[in-house]
Amino acid sequence: MNKLLGIAGLILVVALVTTWLSYDAVTGNFPFLSAYNLENLLRRLGMFGVLSIAAAFVIVTGGIDLSIGSVVCVSGCVLPWLLGSCGMPAWLALPAVLLLAAAIGLWHGFLVVGLRLQPFVVTLCGLLLYRGLMRNFTGDQTMGLGDAGESLRWLATGKIPITDSFGLPVPLCVLAVVATATGIIWQRTVWGRHLFALGRNEEAARFAGVATGRLTVLAYVACSLLAGLGGCLFVLDVNSAQASNFGNFYELYAIAGAVLGGVALRGGEGLVVGVVLGAALMQLLSNTINLVANSNQLEFAVVGAVILIGAAFDELVRRWVAFRSARRK
Repeated sequence: MNKLLGIAGLILVVALVTTWLSYDAVTGNFPFLSAYNLENLLRRLGMFGVLSIAAAFVIVTGGIDLSIGSVVCVSGCVLPWLLGSCGMPAWLALPAVLLLAAAIGLWHGFLVVGLRLQPFVVTLCGLLLYRGLMRNFTGDQTMGLGDAGESLRWLATGKIPITDSFGLPVPLCVLAVVATATGIIWQRTVWGRHLFALGRNEEAARFAGVATGRLTVLAYVACSLLAGLGGCLFVLDVNSAQASNFGNFYELYAIAGAVLGGVALRGGEGLVVGVVLGAALMQLLSNTINLVANSNQLEFAVVGAVILIGAAFDELVRRWVAFRSARRK
C-alpha cells in the first residue's frame, strides 16, 4: 500500500510540475491541461498499460520477456494483411491475430520449460527473430489498414463523451477490462496464488504440489496474448505499420511500467493497480519531456533510469528483508 501511495503521490507531483512548466505566457493557457493533451495521454496509457500488464505476468514468475515489442510488430503487420490482402472480416481477423500471439507465448513457454532455456535468451532471440520475419514478410513495406480497418479503429481512436470538449478514450476502457480481469486472476483464484508462489520460490512451490511448468507456460501465453492485443491497438491508432520500426523498444516501456509499479524483478510480488500507476507515470514523464523540452530525445534516458532505479530499489528491499529475517533468528 505504501508503494502505491508513493507512486500516486509522484504522479500528482509530476503532473503539477508539468502544468506549471508548460504554461504558455502568450496565450495564458496550460497546454498540459488541454482536452487534446489529456485524451492523448490517457489513450497512450491505455495501450502501454496493456503491455505493462503483459510484462508483469512473466516478471512475477521470476522470468522476463524481451520480445514484447516484436510481438507488437507481428500483430501490427499481420492484422492489416489479413484485413486487406486476405479480405478476412474484422470479426475473424482480430481473434486470428490474438491466437497467433498466444501461439508465440506457447512457443516461449515450451522453450523455457521443456528445453530449460533461460527466458532472457529465449525472448531476446524472439525479439530478433519475429521482427526479422516480419521485415522479410512485408518486404519492409508499410502495411496500411485502409478502409478495411474502419470497423475496428474505434477500439483505438474512439472515445466515450464525458463533456462537450473531453471524452474518455476507448483504449483506457480496454486497459480497465484487462486490469480488472488480471486483478481477479491474481488475487481471487488458486492459479494466481500459485503464480506468485512460483515467483517467490519455484522449488518450494513444486514440492507443495504446484504445477510450476504449466504455470510458467501460461504466464508466457498471457504475456504474448496481451502484447498482441496491444499491437492491434497501436496499429489501429496510427492506421499503418512498418516492420522495421513498429513497436521498437516497447518492451522497455512495458518492463519499466511494471517495475516502477512495484512488480519485483526477483518475482513473487506485484499488484495490478501498481502496474497501471507505473505505466501512467511512464507516459506522464514522456508527456512532460515533449511539452517542456519540445523534444523526445531524453525519453530513452528516462526509461533506462527508471529501470535502473527500480532494479536497485528491488535489490535493496531484498537485502533489507533478508537482514531483518536474520536478526529475528
